[in-house]
Amino acid sequence: MAAKKGTVPFHGTKEQEESLRKAIDELKDEKGALMPILQKAQDIYGCLPAEVQKIISDATGIPMEKIYGVATFYSQFTLNPKGRYRISVCLGTACYVKGSGDIYNALMEKLGITGGECTPDGKFSLDACRCVGACGLAPVMMINDEVYGRLTVDDLDGILAKYE
Repeated sequence: MAAKKGTVPFHGTKEQEESLRKAIDELKDEKGALMPILQKAQDIYGCLPAEVQKIISDATGIPMEKIYGVATFYSQFTLNPKGRYRISVCLGTACYVKGSGDIYNALMEKLGITGGECTPDGKFSLDACRCVGACGLAPVMMINDEVYGRLTVDDLDGILAKYE
């Protein structure tokens, strides 16, 4: 299966699949088992791509549509892998009025991905968030746990270069 732009191809291992199948066997007969199974699957794989959802569907008899619906409804789950460097741009009110929308758009252009995607090399992923609690430093972005504040679009190349 060819990866679409902005996604990293799925590379699950036999060990990961065995761990998932063991977890499914332990949980599948419990009431409300889907959530803990999805949580365990995300712990194992780091995300819930279609291939993982199919394993869960086949092993539990739960339709793919239901699994996808739960996986996309709850923000704790992600369908796409995250990059080694997870970029999160605050689009909350204080940051947005100070230009974080421009920062976010410039990052999409520089990285060649849209929000929620990961660069094909697995290095960067990009997401928006609503507030990181650093409104006095607006506009703000985070790369993993590092906070960058009072940003301008011109700052981005220098910041990204630190992670190359």
